[in-house]
Amino acid sequence: MLVNSYFRRACAVSLAFGALTSPFIAQASGPGRTDPRAIDAAVAAFTGAQIGEIGGARLPADHRLQLAACNVPLQTAWHGTNRSTVRVECAGPESWRIFIATRPLPKPAKAANAVKRGDPITVVIRGRGFSVQQTGEALEAGTIGDWISISTARQADPVHARIERPGIAIIPSS
Repeated sequence: MLVNSYFRRACAVSLAFGALTSPFIAQASGPGRTDPRAIDAAVAAFTGAQIGEIGGARLPADHRLQLAACNVPLQTAWHGTNRSTVRVECAGPESWRIFIATRPLPKPAKAANAVKRGDPITVVIRGRGFSVQQTGEALEAGTIGDWISISTARQADPVHARIERPGIAIIPSS
């Protein structure tokens, strides 16, 4: 299909997630055609954002589209893993599928490392009613909550502990 290939070139696409049914039935736009405004409404309902907003469609569906009329609810699903494209399709007798580019939500900034490789670190073992600690050296970098390897003595095997804050790593006792 010409429309399908046009949108595939226009949108970054990859693997699709399962389709979700939208309550919008594409209204006819001309004899036997789908109104692109119905596609816009389905995408807005699916993403929860209007055209041009972060999370919503980048642009409205092209008013020149000549898609067959769809008498069943439009199906919408994310297309790809980064939520930058929405797949809209009609599963009716004259089925079609298009892809609408979205403005993805900003990715959260990765937290800075709380511990760098080679940093001195205190390893704490906590249990019910006791606490034991020993100094060591971080064998790898990590952020708060990461599990890293720590050398506690020159001839001992490294231990794995969870970074609680800079300079402190915890080994929970069972």
